[in-house]
Amino acid sequence: EVQLVESGGGLVQPGGSLRLSCATAGFTFSDYDMSWVRQAPGKALEWLSTISPYSGRAYYAASVEGRFTISVDSANNMLYLEMNDLKNEDTALYCCATDSAGSVRGQGTQVTVSS
Repeated sequence: EVQLVESGGGLVQPGGSLRLSCATAGFTFSDYDMSWVRQAPGKALEWLSTISPYSGRAYYAASVEGRFTISVDSANNMLYLEMNDLKNEDTALYCCATDSAGSVRGQGTQVTVSS
């Protein structure tokens, strides 16, 4: 059974930073290009970033490129998202996923950006 457990969310002021973590289990981590997606209240699921644990190559949505950095710790089957220069519009539930569509994703961790 695929297990994806996110942590690290919270309340942060605009311009601040957070680091999200995703603990994974139940599948061969290196076989999947792992992703982060988010969903703000009343909005559709938004893809943010994907990384290949095998190659390390990463891809970003235009809305977060240059501010967010995705990374993996393949030895421990962990996925991370470093978020800098956070904006009010980054407020959302952030989920890690085994695919870019977010069809298999965890419960998420809430990020609220507010002064």
